[in-house]
Amino acid sequence: MFKGLLVSILSTRLERLLARPGVLRQSLRGIEKEGLRVDQAGVLSTKAHPLALGSALTHPRITTDYSEALLELITGTHTTVDALMAEIDQIHRVVATTMPDELMWNHSMPAQLPADADIPIAWYGTSNTGMIKHVYRRGLAERYGKTMQCIAGLHYNFSFDEAFWDFLDLQQESAQDRRSAGYISLIRNFTRYNWLLMYLFGCSPAVSKEFLRGNVGSLESLTADTMYLPYATSLRMSDLGYQNKAQSGLKLCYNDLNMFLQRLYDAVTTPWPAYQEIGTHRNGEWIQLNTNVLQIENEFYSSIRPKRTTGPCERPITALAERGVQYIEVRCLDIDPTQPSGISAQTARFVDAFLLFCALEDSPEFTDSGWCPESAANFAKVVKQGRQPGLLLQRDGQETPLADWADHLLDQIAQCAQTFGQSLGDDMYVPAVTAQRAKVRDPKQTPSAQFLEQLKQSGGSFHDQALNLSKTHAQQLRTTGLTAQELATSQAQATQSLLDQEEIEASDRETFEEYVARFHSALKAPKTS
Repeated sequence: MFKGLLVSILSTRLERLLARPGVLRQSLRGIEKEGLRVDQAGVLSTKAHPLALGSALTHPRITTDYSEALLELITGTHTTVDALMAEIDQIHRVVATTMPDELMWNHSMPAQLPADADIPIAWYGTSNTGMIKHVYRRGLAERYGKTMQCIAGLHYNFSFDEAFWDFLDLQQESAQDRRSAGYISLIRNFTRYNWLLMYLFGCSPAVSKEFLRGNVGSLESLTADTMYLPYATSLRMSDLGYQNKAQSGLKLCYNDLNMFLQRLYDAVTTPWPAYQEIGTHRNGEWIQLNTNVLQIENEFYSSIRPKRTTGPCERPITALAERGVQYIEVRCLDIDPTQPSGISAQTARFVDAFLLFCALEDSPEFTDSGWCPESAANFAKVVKQGRQPGLLLQRDGQETPLADWADHLLDQIAQCAQTFGQSLGDDMYVPAVTAQRAKVRDPKQTPSAQFLEQLKQSGGSFHDQALNLSKTHAQQLRTTGLTAQELATSQAQATQSLLDQEEIEASDRETFEEYVARFHSALKAPKTS
């Protein structure tokens, strides 16, 4: 009966949406894709961010993440997947043609890295704005080490039109509160079902032995310099990734936006003893912004985040509390090493349909603390053991085969894909879901299994396999090249971004200490209901 109720709720809401197809046409999606700069041997670059790519501080499309060598490519928002893929491809062509002597590493797990101390932290110039970004990353080095910060991923940003939330019969009085409640409901369901994304699209089952710095844990040897787990889908999202003791205890509440923000606020304002011992300065230089569990909100690591654009010196907590959730950021997708842009249009369409399903399906609140340990356990099991024959997951307290549950979810997601496709006039949404069924029937068809099989067939190392793919993609992107207009636009953006950085640096009127104090004081405690 419960299963039937879920299907009924989903079907009813889909029927309402089909009657107003314009609502889904206004959905927006964008991509943030990371990738290390490496030399032709696949060794991490120690060169500064290329001047020809403009300023990492102010360029609208090309910046850096943790390391000076970790590029981050950012698209605008688009109403269609085709337009989104066209822009991410174009940005990759700009990078490839601008860096003839370097490659963009097209895999989530890093290339050959120097000693941890020698990995260059991203530099954004001498302005207060640039320095706060740099010092924050110094803090990450102290807390997590630099090596782990070189893991790369692809973030998928998505928003529904304001009118969409009217289809969920939400009880909140204001449009803002209904929107926020709808996104939080989506996040709960995403948390329940994100293991499916890791099974279908995880692409990091192996890693260079060098990356582990001697901490091989439970990993097995595939070759002399390659470690793996036989049934892993995404070691990036496992406990090998971006974790530490301070973060491991964070259990944010996804039942209510205010409670989520309150717990996040506690994390960015509560001191952590180990960080207090480090302090904020060493030899007269800033080494972290503060000694709290999290320096800033963005330090919290999760597979999905509620997001709101912020103004100058505005904190994310404050923006979310005052104006509500604007979009969600899906953070668990591995870079697809078979795609020059790190993601295929088919994957993007599936994620669209998956998010629609998460938004429309009934989403009961989590019990007690608002955290779901069952979902966390399922996710952790799939990233390490997802392709294991007969793997069992926990579904409402009962063991269920992964394959059976995946089939059921794909049936529901297919309905959402059909609605998305009909609304957008895009006949590739349904095939994007249909294509995933082969992976459920045969785990050997998953990207993680395919990558491992290629490794075994080649007899080479993880490093060699990833390097060869990166070289192939770079050559393809350079062969396609840029049109005269694209080249002119990219050069103009780079030049303007450098001028913008100079203007910001010249306009500073306060010391960095004053700026940091103002930044911290901008954080306002969220209102609790």
